[in-house]
Amino acid sequence: MSSLEYRSAAWARGGLLAMRSVPEAALGDRVVVRDHKGRSRNGQVIRTSADLVLVQIFEGTDNLDLERTWVRFLDQPFELALAPEVLGRVFNGVGQPRDGRPPIVSRLSRNVNGASINPAARAYPREFIQTGISTIDGMNTLVRGQKLPVFSGSGLPHNRIAAQIVRQAKLLHQSHPSPSGIGGGGEFPSPSGRGVRGEGASETRNQSFAIVFAAMGVSHSDARFFEESFEESGVLGQVATFINLADDPPIERLILPRVALTCAEYLAFDLGMHVLVVMTDMTYYAEALREIATGKGDVPARKGFPGYLYSDLAEIYERAGRIRGKNGSITMIPVVSMPSDDITHPVPDLTGYITEGQIVLSRELAAANVQPPVAVLPSLSRLMKDGIGEGMTREDHARVASQLFASYAKAQEVRSLAAIIGAEELSEEDNRYLQFAEAFENRFVSQGEREDRTIFQTLDLAWEVLSLLPKEALTRLSEKDLDAHYQQAIAG
Repeated sequence: MSSLEYRSAAWARGGLLAMRSVPEAALGDRVVVRDHKGRSRNGQVIRTSADLVLVQIFEGTDNLDLERTWVRFLDQPFELALAPEVLGRVFNGVGQPRDGRPPIVSRLSRNVNGASINPAARAYPREFIQTGISTIDGMNTLVRGQKLPVFSGSGLPHNRIAAQIVRQAKLLHQSHPSPSGIGGGGEFPSPSGRGVRGEGASETRNQSFAIVFAAMGVSHSDARFFEESFEESGVLGQVATFINLADDPPIERLILPRVALTCAEYLAFDLGMHVLVVMTDMTYYAEALREIATGKGDVPARKGFPGYLYSDLAEIYERAGRIRGKNGSITMIPVVSMPSDDITHPVPDLTGYITEGQIVLSRELAAANVQPPVAVLPSLSRLMKDGIGEGMTREDHARVASQLFASYAKAQEVRSLAAIIGAEELSEEDNRYLQFAEAFENRFVSQGEREDRTIFQTLDLAWEVLSLLPKEALTRLSEKDLDAHYQQAIAG
């Protein structure tokens, strides 16, 4: 069948092409469409029947003359050529170069429609990944093998946060001190200028760590920003970039996450690398899925999305993780925009069921010029406990994070009270909570777009803002913590 071309197109709509009289066409087969001008487009069979074969065309069906369109069924799945040289390259949504360099030539190619990791073969996610962003590292820690989405809204700087994570992310390895105790950890400068002992941890970004960055539906200016940002920061050689522009066919967004994850699986499980996959924006992916589902005539569910949206998202998200017996790992940060800031919208809602937490961006903090505008109270990392503590970050990490959450929640209650009775009626302790909230947002949450904080700088900064509260209010910290850090933070 691979040697035959068919000219039996029945109709074309959106990114779908229907073919008649195609025997033995199989679901998932790769298709090459040649139009009357000799240009080729890539496609995949998504539905078969005795009468019609439905083909999904990734470059769209615009300007196709059905009577002069030839379609070749290749009798093979859609595959991606893989080699270590994918790092440092920029591709489009179907894995073709968009950086002006030759395509990847390799004997190894993989079906992009890979399977989710078998739950029985999964290894539990552990070990800290440092993003350099205090609200993530300090309070919603990312661990290796985790899926931690960013929930954002229209106009919020989620693309810049995604780029910052790509530039700054690194592994934090445990160092094993010698019997004499020499070389136990690294010295890192704190914001106050004090050196802080890493307690057995040191930060590295080496050849065992790689980034796969996938952008869907982005503008030309955003695409240039991503590429220039990675190149200027010197991380481009460790990043494989896949970009689908806003004016590219929406149908291409359906294959892009699968292409990017196929690349990540090769780097992680063939080359033994630890891979961080950053994908923005999964809402654009879901909207493309809705468009194709409508064209196929699928029964719509909530807000017009197909009923299989949950399982489709799960197919993507569950390809991240760790596999027992494999050295590599895939950690995922998908960005999900919330239409009308509605966290119950189907895409963020279903994403939350599949992933292990969420980082929520706040429009109020963004309006107050707090960047990145992370709303820490609704944010959560369910696997944080498995990536922090002595030997991984610092012994006081968990208690400091718990105290920050508790104190900021109390400060928000005081703010609400002040709005009702007036700040002048507040007690001295309440006023100290207001000072803490202001310092927490402007010094801890807010940081420059180019400010890369180590976890030890983040924890030192947490102690500095906590020192604005009376000692007796810090009920979630141990006496050992207070003796070691509280007076030092006040003095600083």
